[in-house]
Amino acid sequence: MPPSHHIIEPLLQDKKIFCFGFGYTASFLSVKLSACGWKISGTTTDPDKKTFLKKNDVDAWVFDRNHGIPDPFHTFADITHILLSVPPDAEGDPVFDAHGEDLAGMKNLEWVGYLSTTAVYGDQDGGWVDETSPAAPSSVRGRRRLKAEQQWQSLYLNEGLPLHIFRLSGIYGPGRSAIDAVRSGTARRIEKPGHAFNRIHIEDIIQVLIASINRPHPGSIYNLADDLPSPSHEVIQFACNLLGIAAPPMIPFDQAGVAPIAQGFYKENKRVRNDRIKNELEVELLYPDYRSGLQSCLEVEKETMELLQFSEDDAPAN
Repeated sequence: MPPSHHIIEPLLQDKKIFCFGFGYTASFLSVKLSACGWKISGTTTDPDKKTFLKKNDVDAWVFDRNHGIPDPFHTFADITHILLSVPPDAEGDPVFDAHGEDLAGMKNLEWVGYLSTTAVYGDQDGGWVDETSPAAPSSVRGRRRLKAEQQWQSLYLNEGLPLHIFRLSGIYGPGRSAIDAVRSGTARRIEKPGHAFNRIHIEDIIQVLIASINRPHPGSIYNLADDLPSPSHEVIQFACNLLGIAAPPMIPFDQAGVAPIAQGFYKENKRVRNDRIKNELEVELLYPDYRSGLQSCLEVEKETMELLQFSEDDAPAN
């Protein structure tokens, strides 16, 4: 990370956040907040992960559409913040259906963040979108997310739920980037002329969430995206360059045999503006493009390896 950057830190101390869906983003956010005395709670669909979370001082519950939170009045009684990242299904948002009214009735609630996706904008034929652009999802994923947004917005409009919507571009970060795809041998360079999309580094997601928590503005929608929408083959090429290995050959899109699950990605072509997070939340992106972001991923990995090596060197002999 460039030393000149100002990193946004939590201003609030000793609050309590409940994360529906304790995945990649919630994990990074919880580390930041727990350092400021926050109490962390959340859900997972995996009983083994529940055990792991509890061992790491996270009050955890198993939750899915068929398993709600027992005694929600007691469980949510002193929660001040909610992060919503459970993916919607064909019926809508499982959290909304199970506990939407419970959350709307919480008296101590100061902030709710819903993690959505820029897929709600659909295909814009390479054009730019911002938060005022009409949602026009063209994929199942985008349509489901838009429906979920609307479900939660109904509680903001009708019951005053302090809702903030964050539309995320492609998330990447340590352990989840083009570097990992290249190393695993799954990366391909597929060429579709004119196609580009934005990304957002996990540390910048956390910055935006914390900036919003510091300065709540219920009803707001924010795009989380970098400054450089780019084709995916450029990102793979750069990751290969960082690793010092030859890039896979370029394959024309119509010859690539792209799996159905990935075709939606290539069918949608848009560039996402991020001015609102900069102007309203005063966020300065740590990683404004994939180059700086991937370089950081590699540096973090090296630092981790050095720490592991140090701990091994420092370990007592058997």
